Amino acid sequence: MQELAPGWTEVERGPDWIFVRLHASDEPGSHDPPLAEGLWSLLRQHFSSRMVLEMEDVPRLGSFLIGQLVQLHKRVNTSGGIVRLSGLSDGNQQALAASRLDERFPQFGCRDDAIRGEAPRNPR
Repeated sequence: MQELAPGWTEVERGPDWIFVRLHASDEPGSHDPPLAEGLWSLLRQHFSSRMVLEMEDVPRLGSFLIGQLVQLHKRVNTSGGIVRLSGLSDGNQQALAASRLDERFPQFGCRDDAIRGEAPRNPR
């Protein structure tokens, strides 16, 4: 497992996918480089276009992190890639829904479901 930036992410490479477990803060300026930029660079380093962001350890998905996810999604989507989320808490699912981004970021219960693209979890 590779650490992307101290304290906020762990990275694994799988066949055709990059898996990133976030431990991210929702504070602007708490990431150097910014989350979206760091994750985009990671995809480029690994010559990959598919990423699963494992969100189990993200306590609060606030506006800063949502903004970073949107920036990442735009870059990856423009280049024909995929970003999927797994392990969102109910509160974080509601935050995406309140931002009307739940359709842009399909949510899955686990990494394997995200890879297959099956049975996305919808906010309750």
